Amino acid sequence: MRVALFVTCVNDMLYPDTGRAVVTLLERLGVEVDFPTGQTCCGQAHYNTGYRRQAEPLVRRYAEVFDGYDHVVTPSGSCASMVRDNFPRIASRAADEGRDGGLAEAAAAAVPKTYELTEFLVDVLGVTDVGAYFPHAVTYHPSCHGLRMLGLGDRPRRLLEAVSGLELRELPGAEECCGFGGTFAVKNPDVSAAMGQDKVDNALSTGAGVLCGADNSCLMHLDGILRRQDAPIRPVHLAEILASTREHPYQAAEKTGKIR
Repeated sequence: MRVALFVTCVNDMLYPDTGRAVVTLLERLGVEVDFPTGQTCCGQAHYNTGYRRQAEPLVRRYAEVFDGYDHVVTPSGSCASMVRDNFPRIASRAADEGRDGGLAEAAAAAVPKTYELTEFLVDVLGVTDVGAYFPHAVTYHPSCHGLRMLGLGDRPRRLLEAVSGLELRELPGAEECCGFGGTFAVKNPDVSAAMGQDKVDNALSTGAGVLCGADNSCLMHLDGILRRQDAPIRPVHLAEILASTREHPYQAAEKTGKIR
């Protein structure tokens, strides 16, 4: 099995430890992971802002870079859904305009092999207990792309419930959007901030020390609100929790402050 890591722009630039955690986790499970250095943006920012044609070269690039791999794994539901849901849309629209240029073939090659991390673990590897250890109270926020577009369902929760030492606490209003939405947060900052505050208030009500998510873009949005309030809860990506073991625990104090 040849697996490639699609790390995504946000993780590459701001949260590289999440990408490292994915590699650590998958290698611990016996998966050989490559990191194609030619990978670029999936085009989600372009597409969501209305620059569909500018996203087309990125569709072709994605298919080219990840050609030859059995699976492409990404720790981002939003980027996975961009590939799976929007690459075919882009190809179809271009074909309608007489400009296919290989987009249909690129989308057809990319879509079936692209998996969000929890999908790959549960559906492809067939595991929920990954041998993780994380002795903290955790509440989980399911991001919109994973919840509504990918249909991740209870996969992330099943993985968290199997982590040794972890106490999973129910998040009120879990299925409500956190307000980030990529460019939505830029175009509608007041609404975005208000939605984020609601999510933070709900997370704080659980008394958990960790707010877990599978998309660092959402966690970044919430982290900004939490830090301004000096709140006693820290966002941690799901991959970093699953990569943590008794022998090599997640170094929370060094990265985000002490987790209670």
